[in-house]
Amino acid sequence: MGFLLVLALAGSACRQDMHDQPRYKPLAGSAFFEDGRASRPLVEGTIPRGYVKTDGHLYTGKVNGRLAETFPFPITRPVLERGRERYDIFCAPCHGRDGYGEGIIVQRGFRRPPSFHTERLRQAPVGHFFDVITNGFGTMYGYASRIRPEDRWAIVAYVRALQLSQNATLSDVPPAERRRLIGGGE
Repeated sequence: MGFLLVLALAGSACRQDMHDQPRYKPLAGSAFFEDGRASRPLVEGTIPRGYVKTDGHLYTGKVNGRLAETFPFPITRPVLERGRERYDIFCAPCHGRDGYGEGIIVQRGFRRPPSFHTERLRQAPVGHFFDVITNGFGTMYGYASRIRPEDRWAIVAYVRALQLSQNATLSDVPPAERRRLIGGGE
């Protein structure tokens, strides 16, 4: 008898009101509002979450409509470390850990991406890399929805460090370190 009572109570609690309530699809028409739209316009003077993007340099990689030549914030050791971490996650599978375009996907038969060490890409403004990471290029899809703008800039800084590491000369090394490298002591 107790089992039937529990079954009756459990069965009466299962209602579909939340699932079956009337609703409109986005941008569908509606007879309820005077303007005929179900989707409501933004309330004047309000800004939806995530829409305050006043720093065009940071969010677009452009300054006055041109690809940025500079970073929107100082590049520090933690920024480079974050860039390396994000690069290893998102970029290295295609571009390789060293940036020559020989990542694991190439070893699996996919098309080889360009090397970051070509003269054309070594001379490209930093905004170019930010734009490509954001919007994609060729067979590469955009990462705007996957990587925050600050992390995209950190990746760009790390790409610049990779480029420098593969094309540095002895004169690029600070004098104290240069002496240590060529055996002049500690």
